[in-house]
Amino acid sequence: MNVGIVGCGLIGKKRALALGRHNLLLAIDCDIKRAKAVAVLKNQTKVSTDFNDAIQDPRIDIVIVSTTNDQLAPISLLAAKAGKHILVEKPAAMNSKEIEGVIKAAKKNKVMVKIGFNLRYHPALMKAREIVDSGKIGELMFVRGRYGHGGRIGYDKEWRANPQISGGGELIDQGVHLIDLSRWFLGDFVFVEGFSHTYFWDMPVDDNAFLSLRTKNEQIAWLHVSCTEWKNMFSLEIYGKLGKIQIDGLGGSYGTEKLTYYQMFPQMGPPKTASWEYPGDDNSWTNEFEDFVAAIEKNRPLCGDLKDAYEVLKIVDKIYGRI
Repeated sequence: MNVGIVGCGLIGKKRALALGRHNLLLAIDCDIKRAKAVAVLKNQTKVSTDFNDAIQDPRIDIVIVSTTNDQLAPISLLAAKAGKHILVEKPAAMNSKEIEGVIKAAKKNKVMVKIGFNLRYHPALMKAREIVDSGKIGELMFVRGRYGHGGRIGYDKEWRANPQISGGGELIDQGVHLIDLSRWFLGDFVFVEGFSHTYFWDMPVDDNAFLSLRTKNEQIAWLHVSCTEWKNMFSLEIYGKLGKIQIDGLGGSYGTEKLTYYQMFPQMGPPKTASWEYPGDDNSWTNEFEDFVAAIEKNRPLCGDLKDAYEVLKIVDKIYGRI
């Protein structure tokens, strides 16, 4: 596949490094220095400051959109109208309304739009999906999740702290990952309740959010995301009637990624316990892109598509009081 990347910051660089056998033809950023820094990662990559160059280039099959949140949907919309397949970073838009036009354009032009929900492709999450699908922990009852970091000096002056660019704070940043994972395991949520607030950072967006989400079958996701989590952390617990899965860490500053599986006995008491650790490099970005390419080539459903982003952002909009 021939690829153009629009947005060459930290995530754009990760996407370039994850392309593997595929070709990066264009690296585009409003800052030409950032574009050049990504271009050197692959051979024969050209640079530009105009995202239209990727959209209009007939050689490009996939446009990766890894810009600030305010540009995700507008650029994706133009790329879809141009007949390009798209991988757009989460949250895919500033709000759910922005996604509606992209959905229509993608359907009309028969292109696939993958959302960058790379946490689905972490090994512990993939193992959890395997265990749940096997039926070993039985019918799912609820999910409990926490995800957070502690920010850094000047965090409240960065683009994520500007609601006109970000569309919100911690909820629309790390929160969308937890909501997406909860939907991935439990399904659609019909009851949404939550609270977002700014406790510490001097910024007009939230630094903490607390959510209670329920399905039509009363399965619940109890979630907390925070950028006042002074030690970076990730924790997701999935409870079934026959056992429990606990995932801790995502590697790097979040700690070694680990999955613990607790299997209940018919007589109950202490469960049988098994655990897996994944101390290696984070290959979620590569796994996600290869799965996207396979979906295009085999014309099969995507894992993390526009509908997923739309449903996640409707929950975000509800908590923010936008709908």
